[in-house]
Amino acid sequence: MRIAFYGTPEFAVETLKRIHNTNHEIAAVITAPDKPAGRGKKMTPPPVKEYALAHNLPLLQPKNLKAPEFIHELEERAIDLQVVVAFRMMPEKVWALPPKGTFNIHASLLPQYRGAAPINHAIINGEKKTGVTSFFITRQIDTGAVISFKETPIRESETAGQLHDRLMILAADLAVETIDKIQKGNYTLKSQNELMDADKTIKTAPKIYKNDCRIDWRKSVSDIYNFIRGLSPYPAAFTEFIDNEGVTRKIKVYEVQMILKKHEYDFYKIITDNKTYLWIPVKDGFISILDLQQNGKKRMGIEEFLRGVNIDSDWQLKDPKSQ
Repeated sequence: MRIAFYGTPEFAVETLKRIHNTNHEIAAVITAPDKPAGRGKKMTPPPVKEYALAHNLPLLQPKNLKAPEFIHELEERAIDLQVVVAFRMMPEKVWALPPKGTFNIHASLLPQYRGAAPINHAIINGEKKTGVTSFFITRQIDTGAVISFKETPIRESETAGQLHDRLMILAADLAVETIDKIQKGNYTLKSQNELMDADKTIKTAPKIYKNDCRIDWRKSVSDIYNFIRGLSPYPAAFTEFIDNEGVTRKIKVYEVQMILKKHEYDFYKIITDNKTYLWIPVKDGFISILDLQQNGKKRMGIEEFLRGVNIDSDWQLKDPKSQ
């Protein structure tokens, strides 16, 4: 079949690579326009574009997916099937174009965790399993009929970054299998309503903004632990230390250990020997910070961080309610 592939970030590259290594022809790779990135705001191509250029695949970077010239370009390429992985919302004129349809790979077990950040939210909510789902695109986002899925457990200490890398491979496997099923007509569609247990609530996965990443130290040790690993390494959970001079230091937290233990410490205290550990007391234990990054500095382990600062008893966590 002649396939058009839509994707932008690294997560999509593995699927494009796998399709490229099949007998199908990639008639077009569609990705987002280059964007400024880094301190120098240098125009940077998306990872999917880099792969397409490196392998001489036909590339399109439309700013407007509804533009007549883009629609005409697709029509001229006689595309049989379109595959979408981590791309923006598509207009009906685009997804309805090929005779065999347009399917999307979503990084959750639909209908759970529809939205932009399914990997993060699944870990934050303490889920024990997740997966990837292939479904035909329809008018409403992430609601189309399911073609197939692959399931995987979420490991107890797994971060969003680690799960991302595992699901990236699983998504590529599923995409190739789904293409094969569509080509042979060997599949049975299921509505997402059929796949929803009557006693379960649908959980969503909206986009995560910077302000959503502040750690709430009033929560349980397990909730805080899941929150931090669910945002690691990106966009990263953060907190703020107030030092003995009243200066606020923003701290991104990447890796922690939870310690279930009764104590009588107050909230917003910082407990450390200034050498090997830094603990934050919460209502049912402690969060031991192992890997962090102070604003404007590099990411580092806790021992390296403590060599550069001297935390005394006057240091404390900033109470968000005081803002």
